[in-house]
Amino acid sequence: MGTLSFSTSALLFTIVFHSCLAASNDDPLTGTKREALEIIIGGGGGEAPSPSDEFPPSSPPCKHFQNENGCFENARLAKAYDVIQRFKEKIKVDANSEKYLKTWCGTDVCKYRGIYCDIRPDVKEKAVAGVDFNGAKFAGCDGTLPLDGFFDELDDLAIFHANSNNFTGTVPFKASKIKYLYELDLSNNKIAGGFPMKTLSTMNLTFLDLRYNSLKGTVPQQAFDLTLDVFFINNNNFAPQMLPTNLGDTTAVYLTFANNNFTGSIPASIGKARNLLEVLFLNNQLTGCLPYEIGNLTQSTVFDASSNKLTGPIPYSFGCLKKMQILSLTNNQFYGEVPETVCKLPMLNKLSLSNNYFTHVGPACRGLIEKKKLDVKKNCIYGLPNQRSEKECVEFFLKKKDCPRMETFYWVPCVKHGYDYYKYSEEGKSPAAAPSARTYSTLTPHHRL
Repeated sequence: MGTLSFSTSALLFTIVFHSCLAASNDDPLTGTKREALEIIIGGGGGEAPSPSDEFPPSSPPCKHFQNENGCFENARLAKAYDVIQRFKEKIKVDANSEKYLKTWCGTDVCKYRGIYCDIRPDVKEKAVAGVDFNGAKFAGCDGTLPLDGFFDELDDLAIFHANSNNFTGTVPFKASKIKYLYELDLSNNKIAGGFPMKTLSTMNLTFLDLRYNSLKGTVPQQAFDLTLDVFFINNNNFAPQMLPTNLGDTTAVYLTFANNNFTGSIPASIGKARNLLEVLFLNNQLTGCLPYEIGNLTQSTVFDASSNKLTGPIPYSFGCLKKMQILSLTNNQFYGEVPETVCKLPMLNKLSLSNNYFTHVGPACRGLIEKKKLDVKKNCIYGLPNQRSEKECVEFFLKKKDCPRMETFYWVPCVKHGYDYYKYSEEGKSPAAAPSARTYSTLTPHHRL
């Protein structure tokens, strides 16, 4: 898997922005004729114009591609000019947009602010390869600003980043024909409709950010068959739905479901998502018990399932998460002991287990409490401060509890001899100085990744 880039990519180089000179309304030829007429009728003075004044030299012939709009390096850039100028007319002019629009003049579109050019590899021609409108706050003159006619007409795009604008409507199907598009960021806009599976299925995207929009309906299972490295869909208006059973088929490294309406349990297939480094399930309506297969995510550094309705004990397999830095299960209905092997994870910086019903912590966990790396407030742990009342705990444990495959909670897939012989391959290694989580930044709408 290629190295992730959260910038507009190395292929997009630094642009020196140029302001357009205001076009002059004076016609030198008309002015010259007016002077001559004034001399003839006795109303003016001055010398008669020379032939060179009456007939200024013509512009040099276009050496590349000429059309009614001017001279361009090639037909691709001429088309891009036309698409951008039509889009320009739809944008409401204000202090934010003016920073861009005042540069969108002349035939050299590669000098426009927010527009980046590179050589298209299959035809070896310069083309508009990138659009970066992150934070531009564009709005439409009539309150709408559709992607149709702009995004889907720039055929040579590799990157389209438009975080924090006011784009409306749906993701146009015509955009599916864009051959080299691999990064699409439409986050924090007003995109509506269903999940744009029909458009995305034919693309070769590796980066997809649709968070903070108004997408409705359900997220189809096919979305987890896309070959994405980054997949952010948090903070939308999806209908209540269970997490797809093929979740583990995702190739994603960074994945966020946060702040939606997902229901049901976390599918056991998640254990197959071996590329997964960070996943956020927080603030949904998830239920059931944690599958032991999560312990197969040995490369993961962030796992957050807080603020759901999950229950059961923590599987011993979580002791296999040797690279875990942040593990949050707070605000659920978990119970039982906190496994010592979890508290001994070598890279662990933050273990959040507050607002549950845990009943026991061992010496390693108590050491993390002292270091302020483990939060177990509002549980049922005897002898620790800030716990639930005895009445709350008794009432909870009187209720029937059922976790399917209960025997798997004692399985430890990363060792051959079981729990008692558990050893860390990185035992003794110092923990990371500080968590380096990227996915938490997706919970802020204006964050530029």
